[in-house]
Amino acid sequence: MNYETPLFFRVMEYADAADRDVVDMVSGNPDWEPPEALREGLREYADLEPDRFQYPPSEGLLELREEIAARRGVDAEQVVVTNGTGEANYLAMARALERDRGDEVLLTDPVYPYYPGKTTMLRGRQSYVETDESGQLDPEAVRAAASAETAAIVVNTPNNPTGTVYAAETMRELVAIAEEYDAILISDEVYDHYDLSGRFASALETESAHRVVTNAFSKSMAITGVRVGYAIFPSELVDAAKSRHMLVNVATTRPGQYAVLKALRETPPEYHERNRQRLRERVATFTDALEAAGAEYTTPSGSFYVMARFDGYPGTLENVERLIDEAGVAGMPGEAFGDSRADWLRFALVTPRVEEAAERLAAFFD
Repeated sequence: MNYETPLFFRVMEYADAADRDVVDMVSGNPDWEPPEALREGLREYADLEPDRFQYPPSEGLLELREEIAARRGVDAEQVVVTNGTGEANYLAMARALERDRGDEVLLTDPVYPYYPGKTTMLRGRQSYVETDESGQLDPEAVRAAASAETAAIVVNTPNNPTGTVYAAETMRELVAIAEEYDAILISDEVYDHYDLSGRFASALETESAHRVVTNAFSKSMAITGVRVGYAIFPSELVDAAKSRHMLVNVATTRPGQYAVLKALRETPPEYHERNRQRLRERVATFTDALEAAGAEYTTPSGSFYVMARFDGYPGTLENVERLIDEAGVAGMPGEAFGDSRADWLRFALVTPRVEEAAERLAAFFD
């Protein structure tokens, strides 16, 4: 089986090798501080007894699973702590496909490219449902695309790359479609703390044995390198997911889990609101510059990405490399996210140099 290296790495390597200063707007690594309680938790852990540096329970520290369960309104036995959302999505997609209800995975277009990559790895078959111009997903289009061969429907809200937040009714309908076709809805909600609209609705709001919710603390606590995520499975699906997790990873970082638990308990809501306000300001700064440059662009309702389309400048890898060389700004080619946004570029607003990057782009396209 052949695997293609994600374009993220190719773009980052090209930007790193550039002979000039480049503003990195490729990857979603928050540039702001993690919660202070997270740092304190890691410092505390360094002084614990030697036995605390050995394997944790495979499914995650009980105290962390209980804290997550209490916040999400589920039973702790449904929670599997994972190596970020990446592993959580892998476990959920594997669980859906191994039910032998079909091999099709319904994805959106545009799509976060790791979803089709995981589908290939798990020997599934990708099908796509195009979103509308604003990035919203029409449940009726999903229903029309679904069939007896549909094993999973994978969605991401708030969305990467469009910044769209799906409505509560959309999430209810997606769960209903999964039930109709005996499929599993997998809802990746890793950007839930970056809902800028106040309209975020979790798939957990609809009780069902046909939905799995994945998440992580990578984005919400600005700790993408710590690798603590989780998946919430229906009771009927969780045991096999725990077994696969144990076989693939054994467990995830014990110090990271300890520190995340401390941060969950001690971080005030103001921490997250400050970061949302930071993003609102960056979105305004960046889109104002895109407007001045005559670009078409998305205004995100959540997550921290903006897509832009410049007339006569499609979102190819070649054009991204040219932007790096000539404008000193690194973004992602729209073609990495599917056919429907191939003319677009995607920029991550997780750099303090957003205004500088916007000015460089405006000058380049002047």
